[in-house]
Amino acid sequence: MDVGMMMIFTNYGWEDCPDDRVWEEDIRLARLAADLGFDCLWSAEHHFNDYSFVPDNIQLMSHLTALCPNIDVGTAAVILPWHDPLRVAENAAVLDLLSKGRLRLGMGRGLARREFHAFRVSMDESRGRFDEAAPMIVNALKTGFIEGDGRYYKQPRTEIRPRPKYSFDGRIYAVASSEDSVDSAAKLGAHMVMFADRPWEMRAAGIERGRELHRKYHGTEPPTIMLTDFCVCGTDLAATEEEARRYQGKFVESNFYHYEFLGEHFKNVKGYDSYQQKAEIARSAGLEGAVNGFMKAASWGTPDRILRQLEERRKVVGDFELNVAFRFGGTPYEVSERGLKLFAKEVLPVLKTWEPMASSRAAE
Repeated sequence: MDVGMMMIFTNYGWEDCPDDRVWEEDIRLARLAADLGFDCLWSAEHHFNDYSFVPDNIQLMSHLTALCPNIDVGTAAVILPWHDPLRVAENAAVLDLLSKGRLRLGMGRGLARREFHAFRVSMDESRGRFDEAAPMIVNALKTGFIEGDGRYYKQPRTEIRPRPKYSFDGRIYAVASSEDSVDSAAKLGAHMVMFADRPWEMRAAGIERGRELHRKYHGTEPPTIMLTDFCVCGTDLAATEEEARRYQGKFVESNFYHYEFLGEHFKNVKGYDSYQQKAEIARSAGLEGAVNGFMKAASWGTPDRILRQLEERRKVVGDFELNVAFRFGGTPYEVSERGLKLFAKEVLPVLKTWEPMASSRAAE
């Protein structure tokens, strides 16, 4: 199994924690993960808020590829409606050249109204902008030229310099939380990226739909999905469960706040129907119900319990890549470092022995 580490850069839940300290400590965790055998360092893109502040994850990964020369780097994800596709293609080509082909380029369309507002972009346009920009970028990294004549991007044919040197086959990822995004990821031939925010049984149908669409569009077997997890790992099960409820719960709270899930604006925004359904569930279940659902999806506990959780997950959704965050929701640095080291020592070696299942489909 391919296993990466997710970087969020958050100070939600901490008092008087300066931004530079958050960045220093998260980069310290990244260097540990690189030394302890993880396959890739990943980062979100978020702006302006305690929830997460990584305004340029390609820039971050350009720094990390020099600090950590023996591990892949990835974006989970670059939010395309907030960027010019030409600049994304150029910056990705530069990072891939510097890293000697170690970039995994993940793309998404964004969800937080507050971020769209600050960038002066309508959320109603996010689906169209993503569906225009993503193929332009993928084609540019394949051919060395970018062009487009869509509604949003009138891009004259332009050469990318430095020219892309390494094939991006198998290195394109796309966030796929809604039905439309599952379809978009399948059209791109990308690895679908999903997050541990609800029980996996609720995701299984969408995951299988994505695989079927990939086969339909490309006539090949789909790439593995990537599941981003939020992990609290320790040696004492009862103590770790208490920590998980505290820090995963605080992360759910920050998620509610940042994305305004208790509001009703999703029903008035094009292409966000599935999030309106999630918002309605959030309002009916409340924060406590959402935390309970999150804890059924995310990993926590002793290494043995986490391995059993991941085995059960694979029975539901089939083979997957794993992307693990150890710091979120006010998790103290020492708890994050402890969990990272223990996971690397006792969970990671076992995951590396897992062979692909006989079928990429979820088990019957």
